[in-house]
Amino acid sequence: MFHLPKYREPDFTQPKFTEAPDASWEEVTIKGVAPENYHSTSMYPEYFKINGKWLLAEESRMDSSVVLGEDGKLRVVENRNLELGDKVIIGRTENADEGIYLHSTGFGNAHDENDDQFVFRQGRSRETSYARDYDRLFELLKYEKEHGSILWVMGPAFSFDADARRAMQAMVENGYVDGLMAGNALATHDLEGAMFHTALGQDIYTQKSQPNGHYNHLDVINRVRRSGSIAQFIDDYNIDNGIMYSCVKNDVPFVLTGSIRDDGPLPEVIGNAYDGQTAMRNMVNKATTVVCLATMLHTIATGNMTPSYRVMDDGTVRPVFLYTVDADEFVVNKLLDRGSLSATTIVTNVQDFIMIVVKGLGLM
Repeated sequence: MFHLPKYREPDFTQPKFTEAPDASWEEVTIKGVAPENYHSTSMYPEYFKINGKWLLAEESRMDSSVVLGEDGKLRVVENRNLELGDKVIIGRTENADEGIYLHSTGFGNAHDENDDQFVFRQGRSRETSYARDYDRLFELLKYEKEHGSILWVMGPAFSFDADARRAMQAMVENGYVDGLMAGNALATHDLEGAMFHTALGQDIYTQKSQPNGHYNHLDVINRVRRSGSIAQFIDDYNIDNGIMYSCVKNDVPFVLTGSIRDDGPLPEVIGNAYDGQTAMRNMVNKATTVVCLATMLHTIATGNMTPSYRVMDDGTVRPVFLYTVDADEFVVNKLLDRGSLSATTIVTNVQDFIMIVVKGLGLM
């Protein structure tokens, strides 16, 4: 049975907290430019002493500023989005000396305290045993289906394999997907698979190249653009399978962000990088479990904007779980030092991963 780890906030009755000064702030004088000595956030819970009271920044992400609002609440804002007059917290220490405290061990046991240092590092490789990780993931996904929000960040590898597409469709249809983030390629080749049973012109089951198959994904893009949207294309051409099909038919939101190398792209693909990042963050802000699969750039981007915690509507603080899965050890290890509960890495190809997951959940 899965049990959500309980959060322990710092003991603010300790002298280092009671004797600490209020956090300082300076106003923004140039739009999109933070004051000197601004405090930059991490993925961990961070508290700021305001008018004698320690407040938690409720929605955080890495490498952003903290703005004190007129309502006394704290907002975490990317520096590019700072507005004139915003009151930005300043200070570079995180041990309460400047009214700022970073709390990295809130989900651990009391005897595990280690002075809030980033020391949760461990090696993960192809030789690592992942049996326990899979069992924990099965229980987590079952819990999150009822109590949380599961976000999937996917590379195009899924669309190149018939079984992987079918497995991911089953995950969507059974309520294990609350949001999807990907690039133009995943959606394009998934729709190509639905229409032609190919990806980049190769049959997604036999892997045999089809005559003029290199036109298939371009024809799909052209037809989707003619339809005006992915949803309309699905209706126009009676598409009845695949990842994008299941998302559309089950009202699962998705964010597709573009690349300089994209063909087309599909109408829903966001071409402006910063607009795409904003759309991704809006989706991340709802997630309590994030699973990143075979996409290095999307994984790193998502990891940088995903906090290790979430403040729920009732005020409780819970962990956000992050999984990274890739055949390349370098990719998964890029985000390994996020914290013992926040990140789990699995080195394998994602087609095998998703088949293990759907079978472990009893969906196939």
